[in-house]
Amino acid sequence: MKFYIATDHAGYALKAFVKDCVISLGHEIVDLGPDSADRVDYPDYAKKCAKAVVTDEGSFGIVICGTGIGISIAANKIEGIRAALCHDAYTASMARAHNDANILAFGERVVGKGIVESMIDAFCTTEFEGGRHANRVSKIEPKSNFGRFDYID
Repeated sequence: MKFYIATDHAGYALKAFVKDCVISLGHEIVDLGPDSADRVDYPDYAKKCAKAVVTDEGSFGIVICGTGIGISIAANKIEGIRAALCHDAYTASMARAHNDANILAFGERVVGKGIVESMIDAFCTTEFEGGRHANRVSKIEPKSNFGRFDYID
């Protein structure tokens, strides 16, 4: 699997650990920044990651900020993205199995390294179940019965 990773300054310290976890599971990871812990705006990095994932079919993303909330909201503004804010292995597994999530989001200030490692493993080893879940996922797509959403360009 190929993963793209992006953080803001509040998620930067955990990024190297996450990259090592992904690589140790035999996956490829592409770092989209930032390159330091200097203050940056999470929407800019969420957008980079989300656009990379939708452009590179079959790839996945990981986004990290302080809580995971802002960066996951921003990533979900990009058409085709289903970013899931997770807090443990169970939520990461269910994000894949039931929601076909293509971006894993979490907060550096919220989860520890052991939890991060278990979330990444669960996200990587869980397949989308399809079936009844496919119908539900189709309802959150931009051309669903809910109408057209506005997206970050």
